Amino acid sequence: MLTYIVRRIVYSVPVLIVASFLVFWGVRTTYDPTAKYRNNRDAARVIAEKKHELGLDKSIVAQWWTWLTDALHGNFGTSYRTNDSVSSMLRHALWPSIQLMFFGTIFALIIAIGVGVYSAVKQYSAGDYFFTGTSYFFIAMPAFLFGLLAIALLVTLPVEKFHLSEPILYSVGLHSNGQSGFNLDYIRHLVLPVATLVVQSVAVWSRFQRASMLDVLNADYVRTARAKGVSERTVIFRHAFRNALIPLVTVVALDTAFLIGGLVITEQIFAISGMGRLFLDSLQGGDAPVLLGWFLVVAIFVVVFNLCADLAYSILDPRIRVS
Repeated sequence: MLTYIVRRIVYSVPVLIVASFLVFWGVRTTYDPTAKYRNNRDAARVIAEKKHELGLDKSIVAQWWTWLTDALHGNFGTSYRTNDSVSSMLRHALWPSIQLMFFGTIFALIIAIGVGVYSAVKQYSAGDYFFTGTSYFFIAMPAFLFGLLAIALLVTLPVEKFHLSEPILYSVGLHSNGQSGFNLDYIRHLVLPVATLVVQSVAVWSRFQRASMLDVLNADYVRTARAKGVSERTVIFRHAFRNALIPLVTVVALDTAFLIGGLVITEQIFAISGMGRLFLDSLQGGDAPVLLGWFLVVAIFVVVFNLCADLAYSILDPRIRVS
């Protein structure tokens, strides 16, 4: 197992190196930090000085190598927009996104597995039709629409209708002013953004789990177990359930990894200063150093979660040998 983990990490290094160069080339080609000096009276001289100061007068490979060696030492440069350290900005933005990702994934996974297994076992029942229709409804609903409706129905409407001094649930940030840590205030802030993440994840993941469970329930070894008189509960949860989880693991691993950088809509709606909001602000402001650091962090998460998915395969199915 250890050998396999080390080998996968070694294989991931060239992928990250190539990806970092492609991203660096794309960002440097797209954004010109000296553009704001073009209206200067002595534009040619000022731009030349700034390019030399920022190292933009070197070849793209030399620029990338300098950036990569600094990044490996934890130095991602300085933000063009705020003049803050990019490493510090990424650390502050990463923690809120990890919180949303963790709670969203846990709740979505539990609900999706339960719904998927129930729909497969009770195929074509009233419950199966209900969950299938509900899933399609939430798959079609954009995340921003669900978030805005949740704010209107669960925050604004109760306050106006019942004349409350403060809402039951909050829709801005993860803590009120002066609050911190895991407490009731944190939970009241967390409910709506997590719900916005959960509904679409449950809708998609439950469909995968249902389809996978149906395939396994129709497999020969499951029919053999039933023919031998094994109880239906044992057939479902001991023989079928673990194997049915394998396709879902791949989807969950990829979706969860992309959540680190894909929370743009949720974090924007609920004013959460995470990775998604940092990406949007940096993209609009042409903040190349922050974008480069952001892409590298997201790429690392994708590689790590893919490794976790491969390791989970061997746990769920002993026939899959990891050597």
